[in-house]
Amino acid sequence: MNAPDLPSSAQYDLATGFAAHIERWARRGTESDHALLVAVARRLALAACEGHVRQPLHGLVAGQTAAEIRHALLASGVAAEPDMALTPLVIDDDCLYLRAFFDLETHLAIQLDERARMDAPLSAEAERTSARRVVLERFFPPRTMGVDWQKVAVAQALERRLTIISGGPGTGKTTTVAALIACLLELDPGIRVGLAAPTGKAAARMLEALTARARDLPESVRGHLPRAAHTIHRLLGASATPGRFRHHAANPLALDLLVVDEASMLDLALATRLVDALPPDARLVLLGDKDQLAAVEAGSVFADLSAGWRFSPDEALRLEEVTGAPVDMLVQGGGEPALTNSVVWLTESHRFSATSGIGRLARQINAGHGAEAFGRQDDDEAVRWIDDEGATPAAATLEAMSNRYSAYFGALAGLAASSLDALARARQAFAVFDRFRVLVAVHEGARGLAAINAQLTQLCLSHYSGLREGPFWAGRPVIVLENDPLTGLYNGDVGLTLFDDSGKLRVFFPRVDGSYRALAPQRLPRHDTAFALTVHKSQGSEFDEILLLLPATPVRVLTRELLYTGLTRARTRVTIAGGREVFAAACATSVRRFSGLGARLRSGDRIEDRGNGCDEQ
Repeated sequence: MNAPDLPSSAQYDLATGFAAHIERWARRGTESDHALLVAVARRLALAACEGHVRQPLHGLVAGQTAAEIRHALLASGVAAEPDMALTPLVIDDDCLYLRAFFDLETHLAIQLDERARMDAPLSAEAERTSARRVVLERFFPPRTMGVDWQKVAVAQALERRLTIISGGPGTGKTTTVAALIACLLELDPGIRVGLAAPTGKAAARMLEALTARARDLPESVRGHLPRAAHTIHRLLGASATPGRFRHHAANPLALDLLVVDEASMLDLALATRLVDALPPDARLVLLGDKDQLAAVEAGSVFADLSAGWRFSPDEALRLEEVTGAPVDMLVQGGGEPALTNSVVWLTESHRFSATSGIGRLARQINAGHGAEAFGRQDDDEAVRWIDDEGATPAAATLEAMSNRYSAYFGALAGLAASSLDALARARQAFAVFDRFRVLVAVHEGARGLAAINAQLTQLCLSHYSGLREGPFWAGRPVIVLENDPLTGLYNGDVGLTLFDDSGKLRVFFPRVDGSYRALAPQRLPRHDTAFALTVHKSQGSEFDEILLLLPATPVRVLTRELLYTGLTRARTRVTIAGGREVFAAACATSVRRFSGLGARLRSGDRIEDRGNGCDEQ
């Protein structure tokens, strides 16, 4: 196993500490196998660090059967079945949970199931069917063939309190949401709409896209559209205490509709708190791409919910009446749905044609066949390959990075000599900087995040020698690495270090409304340079072009989901620098996160909700 595959020392320390806690909890008066308990606890803690919500008992400890592990855990008193005593660990469905994860998953499943089963308020009167049909046809003209899935998604969301829309880049998710909001505003002009996303960049993109589409909406609707979008942490009112929010079940959000973009980034804890803070009668629309990477923290909520879709016969007939879609196509379904009548897949890309390089490669990667396309150059040159399998990046790779960032370096010099005010300079600098980004898979090593950012820093300083104050210099891009409600900055926010109007260095961060805020470098929370980003950190962002740098050897984190996510950050062009074997290994490896959310919803399991601490105490 390569070094990047190994858990960090902090993860080992956490797992060891948890194992010691479990051993102390065990009943001393029993014949518990404490060595087995320690091994189980350590494995469960490490699995949580890897994003797993639960672990199957089978294979949890080498040489021990699932029955033996179950017996040892129950006998020790550290674990119990769901309807038994409160213990640190829970055994359910032949899987082992941390108690906190089990409570969160159970609570979220109950909340989502109840929301999916109940109609939205506007469906109370049957006579509204005609009105809904009329308003839908304003935005979606009738089709002579096939199904307009965007129209189906809007029609479904008009009737239901939970709608999950999954689609790749350019499949019209934002267009669908704009039409949904417009339809609801026409039916009820007083409806309160909220827009949110896990990162500030994603929230800003959603608001920009919605604003751009507002030009095509009736004037009576445009004035009622939401004028702001928020990060989820800001929407919920994050406090200085991690995991505590101002809004919760006892103090819900004042919303009738909440749209969450980039929902694939939602982890189990944040998703639970978000759903908990939404009023029972409000609609929730989750937008995302089921093929993207899951959240960094534990859980794969969006992938679990959108893994399959199906409409019941009654729902299909209703949708046929409202949308004109053939009922036989509506009942076909796909995958294994966790929630019937709540999920819609958008598959028709309006950004990437069926023959475009990026679109074709994305489909091949998702199918596990991406290795067949390695090195293929398309006529439109949307995909460029650099055969680079060395321990350090090849000269061609470094040259490609330098060439793509040269426009930014040149812009910095030009802006320093301009008479524009600071905000105008910031706007121009961001416009150039956001055209291109280097994405990497790993943090360490010569092809990792730290090394590439160091190289690009030296490259920038060699082109443009601006004012320097300690680690900060004019032109340095930074990414925030932790949530900091005191400064209003959140994990993933990207800023540029530039001069203000008094000649001092400040870090400018874009606001969702298009304006900027400037902070002294000393006020920033934990941060890093951001010429290069990990693919995980790039989620929620889009660039005209990206260069995806692969590691020298296959590593566990390099999967088809990571390749797909990195590839689809590009609007027009992608350069992939790596070796054939590494690319092939990544395409053949798919992320599998152990979670019980989908199975719990499919089975209709109504385990008692013991509470999960979501409410503010």
